[in-house]
Amino acid sequence: MAGTDNAGLQMAGADGASLVSGSDNTANVCDAAGKGDDGVVADNAPSSTGTPATAAPATLSAVSDAIAALTISDATREATANQLSADEESSSLLDDGKHTLPFITRLYGGLVMLLGVCTIPLIIYELTYGIRQVLDGKVTIDALALPFILSCVEVVVLIANAACMAVFGVQLLRSHRRHAARWAYALMPLTLAHGMLSLALEGFGTNLLGPFVQMTILVALSVTLDPTLLQERQLQWHLKRMDDRDAYDKAVSEGMLGRDQSGKGYISLDYFNIFWLFVVGCVVGLIIEIIYHFVLVHEYQDRAGLLWGPFSPIYGCGAVILTVCLNRLWRKNPVLIFFASAVIGGAFEFFVSWFMEAAFGITAWDYTGQWLSIGGRTSGKYMVFWGLLGLAWIKFVLPYLLRLINRIPWKIRYSLTAVCTVLMLVDIVMTLMALDCWYSRVSGVPQNAPVTQFFAEHFNDSYMQHRFQTMTIDPSKSGRMA
Repeated sequence: MAGTDNAGLQMAGADGASLVSGSDNTANVCDAAGKGDDGVVADNAPSSTGTPATAAPATLSAVSDAIAALTISDATREATANQLSADEESSSLLDDGKHTLPFITRLYGGLVMLLGVCTIPLIIYELTYGIRQVLDGKVTIDALALPFILSCVEVVVLIANAACMAVFGVQLLRSHRRHAARWAYALMPLTLAHGMLSLALEGFGTNLLGPFVQMTILVALSVTLDPTLLQERQLQWHLKRMDDRDAYDKAVSEGMLGRDQSGKGYISLDYFNIFWLFVVGCVVGLIIEIIYHFVLVHEYQDRAGLLWGPFSPIYGCGAVILTVCLNRLWRKNPVLIFFASAVIGGAFEFFVSWFMEAAFGITAWDYTGQWLSIGGRTSGKYMVFWGLLGLAWIKFVLPYLLRLINRIPWKIRYSLTAVCTVLMLVDIVMTLMALDCWYSRVSGVPQNAPVTQFFAEHFNDSYMQHRFQTMTIDPSKSGRMA
């Protein structure tokens, strides 16, 4: 409450710094109420020097306003917490079986339960059959190929999804609104993961219909199952906002805004900091690469990695990874930071190159023949660059950048971050879809679906080649199943 108390005192117009300086605001208020500006006990009568005691009523009025502000803040917090407890009790009453769900909802719950219970044995049977085919030599697999890895991940996701669906169906049948709503929230990320894996393995088609329908139903049920959960979430949000504002004001007063309060690392690894580091890394990395290419070959080349905007997500992800991995090394020897950055950056560059080639047959760079080249995906030269970049980032750039992004005012920092996050996600998703359709066209796959026709019309081969000037597609290098 230190930050909120200070803010309340400042808004109340308390005279002098004594009302906001100490960590114990209650003591400060009492001290200000008993003393004047010169430290002498205030009195309504004129002082012995003949000076009118007009400052005393003003000071007492300011103190009373400050106390009122603090009282309102504490009362608001307490009322919010009490209301939250009351909503939890009222919500639990809905689960006593007396408030049954509509028949259609319980029918859906029964179907979901049966689907979940029947799916797990089927998945296990298919998995056992596949393993037997491999052991008998009838099927050969490449354990390092992306389709095999994604297929294994998909099996795990499907099993978890089926188990959760079975429990979710039971909760619907028993009209346990609150628990059913929570299981709906648990199923949402699993459904999203299933859809993304299906997209990566099979492309766009009817395979995405199931996850889409399930996600739509889950969203609808999560809102309607337990109406009190909505108010509870709002109250929890208000409590969190109060705590966040307290922490924000405290960090501002200590000059530690955006910093790791524990002292173990340099930067606080919260979403706000991470997102804006990603955005800045996307833009700055793109600028550096364009300038480097121009100086090297005297030619301008667009190195953007997304459909819209001056963004190179490789550098954005690299900035985030370096920040997270080196956060606790910021006080260490620069040589250690350099080598750690070189290894991390080289490994990241290798993985990105492998993923792009395995998923879309895309080659964006080739370092074959260079010093310490590893499959043409990374090399000793660029690992040195990553080392220097990481050292400069963690030692010199990050402190200034952290102060810059934390200048975003409190009132708009979360709303602005949320809006920019949505725009960035749309850009990334549209880019992945455009790359997938580009791959399909080059592979000779008919573009009959409306979505593929849309991308063929608005993001055709010439557009994609002009936008992603460093990329070439060779379907024979891809490990795609379809």
